[in-house]
Amino acid sequence: MTQYEAVIGLETHVQLNTKSKMFSDSSAAYQSAEPNTIVDTVNLALPGTLPVVNEKAVEGAIKIGLALGCSIAEVTKFDRKQYNYPDLLKGYQISQYDKPICYEGKVELPGEPGRTVRINRVHMEEDVAKLVHVDGLNGQPGYALMDVNRAGVPLMEIVTEPDLRTAEDVVAYIESLQSIIRYIGVGTANMEEGSFRCDANISVRPVGTEELGTKVEVKNMNRVSAVARAVSYEIDRQIKAIESGERIVQETRGWNDGSDQTVVQRSKEEANDYRYFPEPDIPPLAISREWVDEIRSALPELPAERKSRFMDDFGLSEYDATLLTSARSTAEYFEEVVSAGNASGSDDRGTLAKEAANWLNGEMARLMNAESVEDASQTKVTPASLASLIASSMKREINGTTAKQVFEEMWRDGGDPAQIIEDRGLGMVSDSSSLDPVVERVIADNPKVVDDYMGGKETAVRYLMGQVMKETKGQADPPLVLEMLGNKLSEMKAGAASD
Repeated sequence: MTQYEAVIGLETHVQLNTKSKMFSDSSAAYQSAEPNTIVDTVNLALPGTLPVVNEKAVEGAIKIGLALGCSIAEVTKFDRKQYNYPDLLKGYQISQYDKPICYEGKVELPGEPGRTVRINRVHMEEDVAKLVHVDGLNGQPGYALMDVNRAGVPLMEIVTEPDLRTAEDVVAYIESLQSIIRYIGVGTANMEEGSFRCDANISVRPVGTEELGTKVEVKNMNRVSAVARAVSYEIDRQIKAIESGERIVQETRGWNDGSDQTVVQRSKEEANDYRYFPEPDIPPLAISREWVDEIRSALPELPAERKSRFMDDFGLSEYDATLLTSARSTAEYFEEVVSAGNASGSDDRGTLAKEAANWLNGEMARLMNAESVEDASQTKVTPASLASLIASSMKREINGTTAKQVFEEMWRDGGDPAQIIEDRGLGMVSDSSSLDPVVERVIADNPKVVDDYMGGKETAVRYLMGQVMKETKGQADPPLVLEMLGNKLSEMKAGAASD
């Protein structure tokens, strides 16, 4: 039976977070604006108006290119892309055709080394208006509403080579690209709000062959999970079609999230050529090497570089380092926690870093997700207070259960963990004389569990330990409790054997 592999290339549109639009001075903050309230003569292409290039948008495009390891063009130009669609008021889009601003870059995927996705180009263009399709009622025809606010917002299109093979590859690429965009601060890269949109070009071929199959473009994917499902569905659809003798047609298909399938939108074989020609109202742009070097010098440490440093400097696992560096704010918060812990006298940097990673990837992430908080620095838990809580735990002043209680109070109300521990009387009970009567009582109250232990079920001691922790309201020192129970039960076992 023939084995097939997919060949996938992505075209990703990234909105830049500039204050004004790509070719006019009207606001680019369309997300929260009332429909059709950010409209200007340039984006409507009224007679006598001329586009003016947004310098910040060009700078943002260069930042993206540099972060992706691209070469930056010395001269770039804009072109008119001619096509007719309701969301394109002018009948053409100002884009870039044969002289993109950035070219020949790459994105390294996480996991196995050598998983590289080549970037063909990054080019600048303007976004189009937004159409909202409304179904008709009672069998009446549907209709579409148009919001012009989005028209003209700066947009970067990032085009890969066909280097991806699976839906998992596609997800890894998208998440890596989103992380890079957010790190350099040029966009939100949020698929749900439409500031990051992805189209996939998919074909399949027998494993071991080099010739590309007929590609199908898939659109309308508005979440990372939807992209994964759409790519998986389309690969499976094409393989089944080939095996049943059908011919794959070059076409554009849309992803239907409700039915979990791709549906035909239009045939590429019948599509008109875009008839590009140089934009007559915008002269070519010369990009000085000095400006590029200035932008490069201001770039932050990128996720892959930071991840490697965290693993090398702090001894973190790849898993922990990947989670910590997925967002720039989390990575910076983590380093502040470690710095605060070191400043307070912690002499075990590796353990401190591992504990900080556990807290950020564990309890902090859980509560942030539950309350839709995106930036750890915006919580009431400061890096210094988390470092102090970790220090108390490392010094065995509190146990893990108590530490979580303290953290939740810090999350709700802020405050100093040492003061919370003192005010609530939460210090760990690590005095054997205080714990001895509790251990005796728990053993006496659970004869069946003790019998199980005596009969060889050594895990029964864990139940007894839980009862001691319950009686001490979670404040007992777990290793000490386990040791005391073990000693008591061993004495009882030895006594029973002598009888």
